[in-house]
Amino acid sequence: MLLISDAFAQAAPAAQDPSGGLMGLLPFALMFVVLWFLMIRPQMKKAKEHRKMIGELAKGDEIVTQGGVLGRVAKIGENYITVEVAEGKDGPVEVTLQKQAIGALLPKGTLKSL
Repeated sequence: MLLISDAFAQAAPAAQDPSGGLMGLLPFALMFVVLWFLMIRPQMKKAKEHRKMIGELAKGDEIVTQGGVLGRVAKIGENYITVEVAEGKDGPVEVTLQKQAIGALLPKGTLKSL
């Protein structure tokens, strides 16, 4: 029994088209362009709007955190923000959050209507 099959010589490949390599990259370039417009660009725009919203926060603004907690801004620091989340018998209940944890700015009077 012979376990090795015979090897046959292959014909030499024909001359390549000079634009074949460039045309082979076209689908990858097209996918990158589609990825840019459908995913990367909108995400960059949303991040820019979020940074602008955080930069414009002022004391007394009503916010909602990314975790869903509603509150009113009490103090603003460089990286942290203190948010009043409830009224306790000894005064307001405040929590300190990172500025990046703020999800959205609410219209004035939203907390009173809840």
